[in-house]
Amino acid sequence: MADWERVFRELVAVRGASLRAYAYLLTGESAAAADLVQDALLRVFSRLRVSGDVEQLEGYVRRAMLNQYVDGRRRARLWRANRHLLVDPVEHHDDDQAVADEVRQALATLSPKQRACVVLRYYEDLTVLEIADQLDCAEGTVKRHLADARAKLATQLAVPEETTR
Repeated sequence: MADWERVFRELVAVRGASLRAYAYLLTGESAAAADLVQDALLRVFSRLRVSGDVEQLEGYVRRAMLNQYVDGRRRARLWRANRHLLVDPVEHHDDDQAVADEVRQALATLSPKQRACVVLRYYEDLTVLEIADQLDCAEGTVKRHLADARAKLATQLAVPEETTR
């Protein structure tokens, strides 16, 4: 067995569930989360000279997932804006959903950067500075994304104003 295979198996065995949970929080869908993890692992392991440090590799994979998620949402938004030029729109009907579905739907309305900031802040428990480093932007930009996301989520989820501060 090649060294990269051993490290790959160890990473997936030790941190696979955490990576899938992180991807699910970003995407909001199990299948999309699995695809995101798989694509990120492929990207990381096809480009790196793999070391044995699982923590470092997990960081690379998480960064690749974040970048792919943001880029994919950007591409999807461009496609939605222009697809009417190529195909007929299809209507989708949703049934009434539970609170978890309502939260997922509210998260889906956030911009990719806002959603990434929310996940990194409230799931990964990163500081604003760490989020700014991850997203390669200014701290003020992260604060703005978080404030906008909180306001949007509070409105959509009917959260009382005093609990959002």
